[in-house]
Amino acid sequence: MTKTALVVGASGIVGSATAALLTDKGWRVLGLARRRVDQPGVTPVAADLQNAEATRQALAGHAPDAVFITTWLRQPTEAENIRVNGAMVRNLLDALSANPASGRHVALVTGLKHYLGPFEAYGKGTLPQTPFRESQGRLPVENFYYAQEDEVFAAAERDGFTWSVHRPHTVIGKAVGNAMNMGTTLAVYATLCRETGRPFRFPGSPQQWNGLTDMTDARQLARHLLWATETPQAANEDFNIVNGDVFRWNWMWSRIAGHFGLEPAPFDGTVMPLEEQMRDDAAVWRRIAEREGLVEADLSNLASPWHTDADLGRPIEVVTDMSKSRKLGFLDYQATDDSFLDLFAQLKQDRLIP
Repeated sequence: MTKTALVVGASGIVGSATAALLTDKGWRVLGLARRRVDQPGVTPVAADLQNAEATRQALAGHAPDAVFITTWLRQPTEAENIRVNGAMVRNLLDALSANPASGRHVALVTGLKHYLGPFEAYGKGTLPQTPFRESQGRLPVENFYYAQEDEVFAAAERDGFTWSVHRPHTVIGKAVGNAMNMGTTLAVYATLCRETGRPFRFPGSPQQWNGLTDMTDARQLARHLLWATETPQAANEDFNIVNGDVFRWNWMWSRIAGHFGLEPAPFDGTVMPLEEQMRDDAAVWRRIAEREGLVEADLSNLASPWHTDADLGRPIEVVTDMSKSRKLGFLDYQATDDSFLDLFAQLKQDRLIP
């Protein structure tokens, strides 16, 4: 029988990749988002998870075999992040609880802020040693990822479903209007540098420039989500998920520059945040979009400099251990430079960059 999946946040980077994979694998896919999802093979379900009653009504009659939670809403403080994002997970699972046999497995996507701390204390204080391992547990600080997990754990105990938690590093993938979107942000930044003749400068810290790091392709994360859903040994476990390679930004920056026909600027150790470099670029991007016939002329819908700055400005080396997944049989691999180049090709094909 055909299985049904509910992808929560189906319009986002992770959600859209997950919905595409599940569709290809023959699942019936329900795509939940605040706005209607327009993706082949996906049945849209419009709901605002902040509204418990509206969520209950939107999900009435739906009994998915698996639920993939890939969404969150950024708030001005961590206390508000906890209140809002915890409530969204609670409202979702409470709504599904009323439907017989729904949510036999719930997969929650969080991230490495589990180990690095929330944005307000990002990369500060005493942190676990890298590579980060699941056995290191939680930091002694409030964190909305922990609040989301606790809502899943409580609902699982109540309703008897299995769960998995997935912690990617920075995700590479396509989604317009996404708040955490390094790949598209760097593509837009490179395009602006080429247009204006400005140097293509690495914006981050010396530690990130010289240290090892890893990333997560949205397609790799989607495969991991499906694997955990279908693998009994992965039930009720938390997992790190990255591509499987490591690199240094002093190598990757040249790869990205070369793709856009640029020479990378020498890095002298000075942090030059993209949020500052791109502050006055909205009009320049609109001009490029009008001249080139691009489908998105609003720079703020494509680039998220603040998030890219947070990742590339870390004062510590960040790498992620995948041993737990490997031991249980997840052996997929994705080269990170190919992830970037594949994304750039897709952005060009979709007329999001020239």
